[in-house]
Amino acid sequence: MLEMRPKSKHGIPALNADHAPHGADAFGKYCDEWEETKMRILRIVMLILLAQPFLGSGSLGAKQEMQTQKGARNSEAWLTKEVHHELVMVPWYSVFDILQYSVKGNEVTLLGQVVQPTVRSDAENAVKHIEGVEKVINQIEVLPNSPMDDQIRRAEYRAVYSQDNLFRYGVGNLQSIHIIVKNGHVTLEGAVDSQQDKDTAALYAKGVSNVFSVENHLAVTGSK
Repeated sequence: MLEMRPKSKHGIPALNADHAPHGADAFGKYCDEWEETKMRILRIVMLILLAQPFLGSGSLGAKQEMQTQKGARNSEAWLTKEVHHELVMVPWYSVFDILQYSVKGNEVTLLGQVVQPTVRSDAENAVKHIEGVEKVINQIEVLPNSPMDDQIRRAEYRAVYSQDNLFRYGVGNLQSIHIIVKNGHVTLEGAVDSQQDKDTAALYAKGVSNVFSVENHLAVTGSK
């Protein structure tokens, strides 16, 4: 190859005489080197062209995987799980409230009965922020403000959760047996382990004074 030597006194770069091409042999060698360089460039270009389909398919596969994951997150099963999680985390949701729901596509319907209006609004706001939820229908009922009902709630709580075989359902932040009171009428909601526990809860709930009726909606799951 040609090597540049220091500039002359006139500032023009000069070729090193030792490496300057001499005659046909030197020119032929130069042509061979140039042909080899072109072949190397051509090989690199061909490799890039051959690699593009594989790189494209990899990007497409990653995109499809992301779409699949997003679809799974927006499925009814996933939304149902997320709605349940958000509702049990609602502030001031207590043993005297019951929050229920149904999921149809991207639409969530909220049901149940609560003592405080803020629980109703907080439940709706929590579900609205779930990814994939497009519409929330809030049918949660706010129970009437009644000192007599408040008294019955406290009495029912003592009557049910003071029993030896029911005490364990009150352990933890969220009790398994919910006591809903409206105008002196009591409804038991939630879940218990056995039919015996379900019957026991209803028996002691009916023993509270000033209660007009008791409806037992407890589900027997055997999971606790």
